[in-house]
Amino acid sequence: MRIAVDNSLCEAHGQCGVVDYDLFPLDDDGFSAVGPSREVPAGEEATAELGVASCPARALRVLP
Repeated sequence: MRIAVDNSLCEAHGQCGVVDYDLFPLDDDGFSAVGPSREVPAGEEATAELGVASCPARALRVLP
């Protein structure tokens, strides 16, 4: 499983980082630093889905 952020949509709410800062790191300005494709460690899939769902700007997504 992989996750990604659309930086043009990220509004720096930081809710993903609250779910799991290691999986959803934020830059110094509070914007997502997930990048265009980040591997989700085995066993962290549910946390990844929760973090994606927590984004009020819908900037995060699970990649196929």
